[in-house]
Amino acid sequence: MNAARRHEIFSRLRAANPAPRSELAFGSPFELLVAVVLSAQATDKSVNRATEKLFRRANTPRMFQQLGQNGLERYIMSIGLYRAKARNILATCKLLLEKHGGEVPRTREELEQLPGVGRKTANVILNVAFGQPTIAVDTHIFRVANRTGIAPGKNVLQVEQRLLKFVPEEFRRDAHHWLILHGRYVCKARKPECPRCLIADLCEYPRKSKDEGGRRKDEMPRSRSRG
Repeated sequence: MNAARRHEIFSRLRAANPAPRSELAFGSPFELLVAVVLSAQATDKSVNRATEKLFRRANTPRMFQQLGQNGLERYIMSIGLYRAKARNILATCKLLLEKHGGEVPRTREELEQLPGVGRKTANVILNVAFGQPTIAVDTHIFRVANRTGIAPGKNVLQVEQRLLKFVPEEFRRDAHHWLILHGRYVCKARKPECPRCLIADLCEYPRKSKDEGGRRKDEMPRSRSRG
């Protein structure tokens, strides 16, 4: 895929959603950190249902420590792997208080030292909480980057590196949101909804799904000649 086509793809995504936001509900970098840790192998909706009550009860590392393991588990037990996630979150709170004055650090290296925080989670925090032009590659973004041809790669790190290289700078800060939302709601894993895709004519996926008339969106109807 050439640079002009990539630029047009992100221009259309921006035009359709000029100010994309995370679907996780949060009111501070710390709340975002907790929500992202909880979202591993869980939906954003299920996390939001749990944190709506949790954050009303506790929204700082100190308050989480006061909840303790059992107290925290009661709020998040509807989420998969909740016991392990509670342990990681409380261990993270301890480090935040001991090493960072209770604040969420702003560097990848420091973030990745927190329990339960890997590269993807660190990228989300850096991008969403602190506005850095990072791109967190999850399953949706990995699929869209490969399927469309925007930034194909064999693993998430390779896709991340290629996205950072190929996505024009003006789109880089919001690229994470556009791609994840596109993968979540349009370019779905089992059956991409190509007939309603706004970048179908630019996408290089060879097996686009068709509408009820049997045509892909990028197939223009031909006019019949007369005479």
